[in-house]
Amino acid sequence: MLQRPPRQQFAAICHRTRKKTGELEVLLITSRDTGRWVIPKGWHMPGKQPHAIAEREAFEEAGIKGKAGIEPVGYYTYMKKMRGGHKVPTRVQVHALDVKGFVKEFPEKGVRRLEWVSCAEAATRVEEPELKSLFLEFPKLTQMPAPNIEKAAKRA
Repeated sequence: MLQRPPRQQFAAICHRTRKKTGELEVLLITSRDTGRWVIPKGWHMPGKQPHAIAEREAFEEAGIKGKAGIEPVGYYTYMKKMRGGHKVPTRVQVHALDVKGFVKEFPEKGVRRLEWVSCAEAATRVEEPELKSLFLEFPKLTQMPAPNIEKAAKRA
């Protein structure tokens, strides 16, 4: 029996630095169906690059305005529960999103809880083992400036 390849989603780890303490914080949101802690994510959108999808999902699900890195910081997998109740393996490509601001009104306002936490706390709240690991590694990943592929391409 042939098995379908995993479905693909794109996500954002929204992060900010607290002005008073300099502490790195990440945003967790609750899922609409189970209320478990997750990060903003969504399906492929025709004509959009993965990092742009991550930015859009962060806005729609949490009211976040920011810039996502072009290159992913990692991946995780989980079993996505579909409308009919069946579950499908899903691979999530994760982009770091530097938060620049927030809006008060956004499409999923009131549907989810939002909470800013440390990376260590985020790792204790999410269920997916690979996402837990990503949160634990995230402080190191954000210390390195992400390569700007667009600028490099213009210079070439």
